[in-house]
Amino acid sequence: MLPIITNVIMTRELKTILYGNSEAEPVPEACSQLTQEFFNDNTFRLLVQCLPKLNLEARKDATQVVANLQRQQVQSRLIASDYLEKNMDVMDTLISSYDNPEMALHYGTMLRECIRHQIVAKYVLESPDMKKFFDYIQLPNFDIAADAAATFKELMTRHKSTVAEFLSKNYEWFFAEYNSKLLESSNYITRRQAVKLLGDILLDRSNAAVMTRYVSSRENLRILMNLMRLFAANQRKPSDIIGILVANRSKLLRLLGELKLDKEDEQFEADKAQVMKEVAALEPRE
Repeated sequence: MLPIITNVIMTRELKTILYGNSEAEPVPEACSQLTQEFFNDNTFRLLVQCLPKLNLEARKDATQVVANLQRQQVQSRLIASDYLEKNMDVMDTLISSYDNPEMALHYGTMLRECIRHQIVAKYVLESPDMKKFFDYIQLPNFDIAADAAATFKELMTRHKSTVAEFLSKNYEWFFAEYNSKLLESSNYITRRQAVKLLGDILLDRSNAAVMTRYVSSRENLRILMNLMRLFAANQRKPSDIIGILVANRSKLLRLLGELKLDKEDEQFEADKAQVMKEVAALEPRE
């Protein structure tokens, strides 16, 4: 493996080629050549392996280099995607970095950039490590927990068809974890962000079938009330989602009406009444 000083110099030079500097803009031909050589020579793997040995500035440079290379096209092809498809084990290293406070933020940024490629997102979603995100999001280190949450959101929202397929196959365990660890977290910020993300997931037209299944559960209906407030505030409500809610209106209103707490809760009853009003007022669009 190259000496550390060589790696530091290399990352700085790579960044200059890709981003330019105060004296010159990046040259497209040089960027294309660098992209090909970077992945053909397996430099990506070496850079990931060497990152813990670099100083902070070199780590930042390396992270920016990796981010840029994910977007570089050579003859209309994303070389990074082709490379990663054959080297998915590198993603395992990036995911497990959330257990390493020193490297988590650098590797986490790299991971999100790699998830831009659908084939990578599919691999991560289907890997055993996917379940770890429910714990990473609750780590006591705020910055690392926030980074893990950002990666989790990227996984669950970027590639619609892949997410829909994942949820249909993994509905039971995924929402059991989501409800118990995120929506019922003792951390207020975690709960609030989880409700917002759940709204983004369920109200996406690609996940219409998953939403119908989710809201059919009495256990999930209280969560639905939070989602409905978000939905009501959305001025661009998707017509197909409105159609689903209208088609299931009678069932939703009946289940909401039957939903009771063990103890009287005025705020809960007020929220429930508001949601029932919103559902009752929905009109199908042409």
